[in-house]
Amino acid sequence: MSYVVQHWSGAWPVLAVWATAAALHLAALRRLQVRRRPRHAAALHGGMLLVLLALISPLGYWAGRYIWVRSIQDLLLAFAAPALIVLGAPREILARRPVRPTGWRLARPVAVILAFNVIWLGWHVTAAYDLAATNPAVRYLEYVSYLAAGIGFWLQLIGSRPALPPMRRLALLVGTAAADTVLGMVLVFGSGIVYPAYRGAGHHALSVLSDQQVAGAVLWMGVLPALIIAALGLINGWLDAEESDELSRDLDRVLGRAAVTPGPPKAVWHARSGYRRPTI
Repeated sequence: MSYVVQHWSGAWPVLAVWATAAALHLAALRRLQVRRRPRHAAALHGGMLLVLLALISPLGYWAGRYIWVRSIQDLLLAFAAPALIVLGAPREILARRPVRPTGWRLARPVAVILAFNVIWLGWHVTAAYDLAATNPAVRYLEYVSYLAAGIGFWLQLIGSRPALPPMRRLALLVGTAAADTVLGMVLVFGSGIVYPAYRGAGHHALSVLSDQQVAGAVLWMGVLPALIIAALGLINGWLDAEESDELSRDLDRVLGRAAVTPGPPKAVWHARSGYRRPTI
């Protein structure tokens, strides 16, 4: 029980940023007169609470002593919290301007996801990882980069206006899972200590090597639930789109519009998932 009630951090900068972000979100909703279902607001603020949990709870304290706890913290900041924030953020706030096909659009999707993977893997390189463990300024830079890159990552996959079709997003998702799998395998099956900064950091019941191997398993398996859920959503969206396109073609044939309309055939039923109505 003492592990839960002790070692809470009074990190005032973190609390101030959290309070400011919550206030800005509520102000934006009021200014834009956006009406969202309660579950959307719950998702966004749930993601923000996960950030607090990762930084000011005992999780933040023990992350400086055990590699496997830090792996949980990393997953919360880079994957779980950004995913909830993107799910809950109103599309009117995230994408108020019209989409331009030639625009950078929160960078090009492939570049954004590649940048996320570079940041994620880069912070797990020995030099950067150990420096963040001993230098508070570098550690906070790591936190901010995880959150920013994670939000950009999920915006390309599950955001309100993704630029790529579902199957391309699924391919990028699988590539991210593969990169994280390699990282986890290196830590699980490695025979040497990758992060020497954790030597003598209170490892009494668990050796540094064992701690490192458990951390690899956490990274390897811990990222899968979020990625699997996103992959299933993308596959479902792709199947809905395929079914919608087929239904549109069938309706065009039944209505005989292709025979009476000059020029190339044009679908009069828009291919969208869910309820459809004819164009008037």
